[in-house]
Amino acid sequence: MKIYKTTLLLIFLFSTTFLLFAQSGDELLKRIDDKLMPASYEAYRKLIDIYPDGKTKEFNVYTVKKDKDKVAMLFLSPASEKGRTTLRVGDNMWLYIPNVGKPIRITSLQSITGGVFNNADIMQVDYNAEYNVIKADKNEKGYILDLKAKNQTVAYDKLKMWATKDEILTKIECYSAGGMLIKTLEFKEVKDFSNGLKRPSILETTSPLYKGYFSKMIYIKVNPRKFQDEVFTINYMSKLEGLRK
Repeated sequence: MKIYKTTLLLIFLFSTTFLLFAQSGDELLKRIDDKLMPASYEAYRKLIDIYPDGKTKEFNVYTVKKDKDKVAMLFLSPASEKGRTTLRVGDNMWLYIPNVGKPIRITSLQSITGGVFNNADIMQVDYNAEYNVIKADKNEKGYILDLKAKNQTVAYDKLKMWATKDEILTKIECYSAGGMLIKTLEFKEVKDFSNGLKRPSILETTSPLYKGYFSKMIYIKVNPRKFQDEVFTINYMSKLEGLRK
């Protein structure tokens, strides 16, 4: 009887500890998300793809986001891309090309720019919307989190994330289900965007799968702003230009 009671106590203590850990780890991830971007915002970004021969291609985009998983984006330049829009709602993504017809489906692993950033990177939703924390450590520099995708539709099965003591994201390693490193994302040059937002202004990425290729994302302007739900619908994709002030 004593052995049985002891076993039950150990199971209870383990379950309670695991639950508390899961809650604290996921709460930490949410705070990291909150410090990365406002809950609802508009942003101007520049995407730069650099190829092995040294040539570059630049894209200027206007992005709006609402809640954890609604993102819409408008291409401003180059001229060949101007007017194109993308939409992401949860795991679903679409591309709209003027004068072509109705929006077409795209996937998270494709790249609308053709660089190292894929569609999931370019239209990133909150990390806590897609991942659970399975391990969280703290050291003298900050935090290291191991994340596991909530479902199989997420672009990366596992993430290893680094953040400062102030819970500012600095680096992410993206892995496949088999443990292969797919991509590294580095967050650099913390900038004050006003309205209480102080975050990295540059995101750089490299991949062992694309040797010699390099992509960079520069945040030029970020403003908190509220939007109606209709902005994040297929029917609104052709109207995104009208949101710009």
